[in-house]
Amino acid sequence: MKGRFFGLVFLLILLSFFSFRSLLRPGYFPMHDDMQAMRVLQMDKCINDGQIPCRWVPDMGYGYGYPQFIYYSPLPYYIMEGFHLLGFSILDSVKIGFILSFVFSGLAMFLLGSSLWGDWGGLVSAVFYIYAPYRASDVYTRGAVGEFWALIFLPLIFWSIFEFIKSEKIKYLVFFSFSLAGLLITHNITSLIFIPISGLWIIFLLWQQKKKNLLVKIFLGGILGFCLAGFFILPLIFEKRFAHTETMIMGYFNYLAHFVSLRQLFTITHWGFGSSELGSYDDLSFYIGIFHWLFSFIAMAIISLKYKSIKMSKVIIFLFLIFLTGAFMAHQRSVIVWDRLPFLSYLQFPWRFLTLVIFATSVISGSVISFVKGIKIKFFLLFIIIGGVIFLNVFYFRPKEWYDISDTQKFSGESWEKQLTISIFDYLPIFAKMPPATKAPDQPTIIKGDVRITSYNKGSDWQKGEINVASQEAEIRLPLFYFPGFKVYVDGREVLIDYNNYLGLITFTVPRGEHQIFAKLKRTPIRVIGDVATILGLIFVIVLLKYEKLVQKRK
Repeated sequence: MKGRFFGLVFLLILLSFFSFRSLLRPGYFPMHDDMQAMRVLQMDKCINDGQIPCRWVPDMGYGYGYPQFIYYSPLPYYIMEGFHLLGFSILDSVKIGFILSFVFSGLAMFLLGSSLWGDWGGLVSAVFYIYAPYRASDVYTRGAVGEFWALIFLPLIFWSIFEFIKSEKIKYLVFFSFSLAGLLITHNITSLIFIPISGLWIIFLLWQQKKKNLLVKIFLGGILGFCLAGFFILPLIFEKRFAHTETMIMGYFNYLAHFVSLRQLFTITHWGFGSSELGSYDDLSFYIGIFHWLFSFIAMAIISLKYKSIKMSKVIIFLFLIFLTGAFMAHQRSVIVWDRLPFLSYLQFPWRFLTLVIFATSVISGSVISFVKGIKIKFFLLFIIIGGVIFLNVFYFRPKEWYDISDTQKFSGESWEKQLTISIFDYLPIFAKMPPATKAPDQPTIIKGDVRITSYNKGSDWQKGEINVASQEAEIRLPLFYFPGFKVYVDGREVLIDYNNYLGLITFTVPRGEHQIFAKLKRTPIRVIGDVATILGLIFVIVLLKYEKLVQKRK
């Protein structure tokens, strides 16, 4: 059985090739969120500078710095940076990130599908998950790294919960904790969508298998997951008020402009590389995929006829309700729900609920093969289903254009200027009234006094230099946004800083003489608590696994 399992894993990896083959060449491609390479570059500067975890990036915000990874989920960028450290270019590291997500999400879905429907059903679910048209939009049109990587953790969360409730083995509870943490530090928005669904999955399985006594353990596993993600989640929650997040739900990003019609979901196969617009004539596809919704309905039709004889009927019904919920929340009829739950506005685009749709339809579609008894018919159906879903959808998995460029070209000239200012209002420190109109200077600005700057250097989250003040005193303004945690030292002694200016830049006074100045972003109490929570979570996992191993030996 293990041989067949690993053989199917290898087959799945081969089948996934057509989803990412367009990425296996030098160069890069255009995307809506053309900040992925820039974010990896900023992560690289953090890591090489010893800023771990990376929170403040030096070049964004037009060179004044930016609290990018306090608010923007960092896990995919750590992974892509890992490949850059191995010697790959930044552009190649981004492409590797996309490729790995195709493969890993397929393998994750294979685990879930195999647990529910057997190995062949798992293979079908995995192929459906990889070749869902919305996933092609995520990569080749939107460039949505966070959302795309989050799709890895959805099946893992469902699988680990299912296996823990079935076997009550601690290792699956730990896997649930890591999967939940992975989702939390990969994509905030998908976490908001999927965590409530995971809660319903837990309640459903506990009710179905009559194991309500496991609820406390699963709850503690969830707490452990939040602790493991604490270094990111706690600052995100408690320091949200220090950034201009209001722009994320205004204008183009208002959810009212981005509902989709039933025709867009079920019948319109038009494929474009444009943006989401008001109405049902977007040049961006929100097509579920005919095989995805068709086989979901086929599965429901079969269990409606043979409900009592099919063991997993209730699971299929539960997943089908998730499918309908996702489709409903993407449709304009759900506006009453959006209006009454203000936090949903931060999801920006109702069609993000297609993550639930492709997840649920992919899992359900794998169940169809489990209804077939004859081995010959089963293999024939496998060939038709897998071949059909790849044939119908593989055309979508390609970029509109391809540019023969290198890292040097991406991060120089006009392209570099664009990278410095894209989405500049997102997460702009609240102390700045508006984004800067010009690039940050290389050295501090002298507001008052006679000052000669003899040297000045910038790091990822620090700036330092040597100055000579000839006047009685001088007022100096650093090319650096103020943000909670920044400290300024003159000759090793902390000084008072002021940021009450239009851009919220760090300003301070220096007396006559030669001085060394040093500005550094320190950990605030909540960042310390978050970091400690993550470390303690990891220690607890190690202790828990060792305890389980000891118990197993005694048994």
